[in-house]
Amino acid sequence: MNKFQPFEHEVMASRHEKNVDYNLSESGVHPITLRELLADNPEEINRLFDTEIDYAHANGIPELRANIAALYPNCQSENVMVTVGAIEANYDAIQALLQPGDEMAIMLPNYLQIWGVAKNLRLKINTFHLDESNGWQVNQAELKQAVTPKTKVIAVCNPNNPTGHILTEEEMKTIINAAQEVGAWILADEVYAGAERVTDRETPSFYGRYDKVIAVGSLSKAYGLPGLRVGWAVAPPNIIENIWRRHEYITLSTSIISNKLAAFALSPKVRPRLIQRAREYIRQGFPLLQQWIEQQKDVFHLVPPQAAAIAFVGYRLNINSTELATKLIQEKSVLIVPGDHFGVDKFIRISYGLPPDYLTEGLTRIQQLVTTLKSL
Repeated sequence: MNKFQPFEHEVMASRHEKNVDYNLSESGVHPITLRELLADNPEEINRLFDTEIDYAHANGIPELRANIAALYPNCQSENVMVTVGAIEANYDAIQALLQPGDEMAIMLPNYLQIWGVAKNLRLKINTFHLDESNGWQVNQAELKQAVTPKTKVIAVCNPNNPTGHILTEEEMKTIINAAQEVGAWILADEVYAGAERVTDRETPSFYGRYDKVIAVGSLSKAYGLPGLRVGWAVAPPNIIENIWRRHEYITLSTSIISNKLAAFALSPKVRPRLIQRAREYIRQGFPLLQQWIEQQKDVFHLVPPQAAAIAFVGYRLNINSTELATKLIQEKSVLIVPGDHFGVDKFIRISYGLPPDYLTEGLTRIQQLVTTLKSL
């Protein structure tokens, strides 16, 4: 029997995120309440109360698919598949595009779901890195080496998890050119679009720039709605059909209530409010984290993230990142994400899209452990 590759990131999260005092591992902004989401919208509340708790459309209700399509250039509802979170969209896309033995190239550091799915599907994986010394930009020499005539998919994350780097136009063109040269698909995880820290310009999608793109989105990160478990894939109709066939084996459909709340959240009158809320959390939280790092420059270093409610913080301690994360859980009841879970040791990912008092106390507890480790 082939050895199964567990998703170590989510193993740690599922065991501890609801049990620690301070969860600084989340990658989205602080979740919104149902009351806040539906504030001053009695008609929407009544519409939800009148909903029959039936199955939703397997590919997502028409209103939701139309609202998603409106986010992308030259996109129609037939280009959209609604899934149970972006995690299902990624999974279905890999299953639709690749067979055991096929080759793909994956950006690192990265959320390693796609890497794990590829391992379990027995794919050949080549990697290319973002370079910290160059502001986490793509290492073009590694990209060139990772993409071969056999490459069928190039997997990227933009804005990047965990670094918060937004690919430049030049970087996007370089990746597209690499895909075009060998006829590869680009699988673009774009769940952090809208959660920009340094600009009000929304991160552009790969979709519409090349005809072999699957763009993946979600309500979990920039919208503060992770509990709805709504994600999507946007792609050519034939690929959407192939993703749909996999979807029918795994989840069949997303919740009808989630569909309706998601359609409301992505409506033109509500979406801007949610994006603004996310950016306020991010821009409020980052100075607190930055000041904390400045106070411990002998230990920590950071390339400031351009987007997302997360920072990939490097450290100078004689301890592996998973060991450090485990100590924080056991000794300080704080959860962060070790760099090992993104393919890069000696880093930790810290969320800062949180209420200020909560974030400050969580950081204080990390500092307490670091002070102890420095004295050893």
